[in-house]
Amino acid sequence: MNVFSRRLCLLFLCLAPFSVSIAANPAGNWFSYRRVFKSSVPEFIEIRIQENSTAATYEIRQLDEDAGATPFEVGPALRSKIFQLAAELRHFKGLDLDVHRKIANLGEKTFRWQAGAETSEVKFNYTLNSAATQLLQICEGLARQEELIELLQRRIKYDRLGVNDALLQFENDFSKSVLPEPERALPLLDQIAGDSRFVEIARQRSRALAERIRHSG
Repeated sequence: MNVFSRRLCLLFLCLAPFSVSIAANPAGNWFSYRRVFKSSVPEFIEIRIQENSTAATYEIRQLDEDAGATPFEVGPALRSKIFQLAAELRHFKGLDLDVHRKIANLGEKTFRWQAGAETSEVKFNYTLNSAATQLLQICEGLARQEELIELLQRRIKYDRLGVNDALLQFENDFSKSVLPEPERALPLLDQIAGDSRFVEIARQRSRALAERIRHSG
């Protein structure tokens, strides 16, 4: 066996476990949540999360604004919970979640499952299904969380005096357990707490809030 053949054989042996790993762990399934509610703020929310990856995107806007998704991260535990609930709901195949009663319009909500070329989805206004309600709360919480993080980022960059108000909003939702992964805001809170350009009340609130988040887990 010549040198080239030996190297090629060695390369194959090194890559073989990796190839098996890819075959055992395909690209991953996608879960999507969309809510369209005209005349509300925001009117459009969409969350997309991949099962076997950290890949996720969100889009929060008014309907007349330009479309465009932003990447973000969802932790393994929360992602596992989301896909567990989707499985409990049979990946939305042939599912009817709506209560079919005369109640107020709360916006059209869509759960969608995609596995390769296969897709299934369910739409509803309001549901009493326990698994669907849990999934809905997580998705709305993620959207609210990213909305508040975006607000903090804008205030830090463009309106330092408005940072304290943004912190109050974040603190209020954190206290109500609305935010699924509040630790995502810790880098911003630490930045505010350590920057003397921000008013002292905002720095103190950031410090206290970061401490609460770190001890909440």
